[in-house]
Amino acid sequence: MNLEFFIAKRLIKGKEHKSSISAPIIKIAIVAIALGVIMMLIAIATGVGLKHKIREKVAAFNGHIQIYNYDNNTSDVSVVPVSLEQEFYPEFKDIDGISHVQAVASKGGIIRTEDTFEGIIAKGVGKDYDWKAFKDYLVTGTLPNYTGELNDEVLISQILATRLQLKTGDSFFTFFLKDDDPSQIPNQRKFKIVGVYDSGFEEFDSNYIFIDLRHIQRMNKWESNQAGNFEVLLHNFDDIDQKTKEIYGKTLSNLDTQNIKDKYYKIFEWIGLFDFNIALIIGIMVIVGGINMITALLVLILERTQMIGILKALGSSNWSIRKVFLYNATYLIGVGLFWGNLLGLGLLMAQEKYRMFKFPNPQEYYIEYIPVHLDVVTVLTLNIGVLFLCLLMLLIPSYIITKISPVKAIKFE
Repeated sequence: MNLEFFIAKRLIKGKEHKSSISAPIIKIAIVAIALGVIMMLIAIATGVGLKHKIREKVAAFNGHIQIYNYDNNTSDVSVVPVSLEQEFYPEFKDIDGISHVQAVASKGGIIRTEDTFEGIIAKGVGKDYDWKAFKDYLVTGTLPNYTGELNDEVLISQILATRLQLKTGDSFFTFFLKDDDPSQIPNQRKFKIVGVYDSGFEEFDSNYIFIDLRHIQRMNKWESNQAGNFEVLLHNFDDIDQKTKEIYGKTLSNLDTQNIKDKYYKIFEWIGLFDFNIALIIGIMVIVGGINMITALLVLILERTQMIGILKALGSSNWSIRKVFLYNATYLIGVGLFWGNLLGLGLLMAQEKYRMFKFPNPQEYYIEYIPVHLDVVTVLTLNIGVLFLCLLMLLIPSYIITKISPVKAIKFE
């Protein structure tokens, strides 16, 4: 039998423990640990959740990695086409971790109604386009269907629909300048709104409409096997830098690659600060919880001074006695972790399901509600880390046991 564990267990379950002087201090320490775990779980879940949502929205409009002709410009409008006859299209077989490759093109234009007009970027997509993200953003209507013959179906944002006073089922004219000679009469196309989306990302929503890729091919006088660029979607966003290098090495010399981290570096620099904030909160909470546990441990040692003296007189080593109190502290930390996880995870699951808490200024965070994202590995790592760091902090105050004299301890009152 583990003697130290047995003694610690008796101390924890003893009736005198519940009515002792240290009881309220121990309860405060447990509450501090629980509140710390709740705050850490919320910080991690909301910080990571917001990062994932913003990354998903940027990728929904651009893919994770773009492949385009070196002669193209740096704007959002396609100028020089790239051939669809590539080894990596429609499936990138040479590189693992790629989920989808799609051909797109973009063209600037102006939507004109009887009362107003708006400048837009028409994104041409084909039958290979992945609409998965926009299924969640769809407000009214349906997604366009470009698998058949060329049609005039268009997906427009809620922002543009409101500004232009349009709704699902309405038609409108769009004018596109001719790239070869802007002074000529612009191309005119009539589109019918089949769906309205709202991603919450105003930077994109206020500009993008989605049309059939073949319209842009015809207006730009491209061949049917040409597009503006390719968008590559990855299984794991964390691999984006490595996959960008691999894709660049596997494509032809006249093609360049760029990922959304480089294209929208300001956005990703901003969300990169979330990691620092999360680490700061975790550090503060661990320190606060550790200090409370140190206080509780010192009170426990003071309260059990006579017991320490008796154990030393019976031949127990200093480390053996320290282990008794460390076992006791581990139990108290475990209680705090249990209640912290129960309340914290319960609150996060409720937020994920019911979206109770919302941002006061959604446009600043590109999302209306506070998103959460948490996985089992993160929760286990957090709990193990908190337990380990707290016990590590308790090793120093437990050293005071080595300075206690058996004779003075037994006489201590």
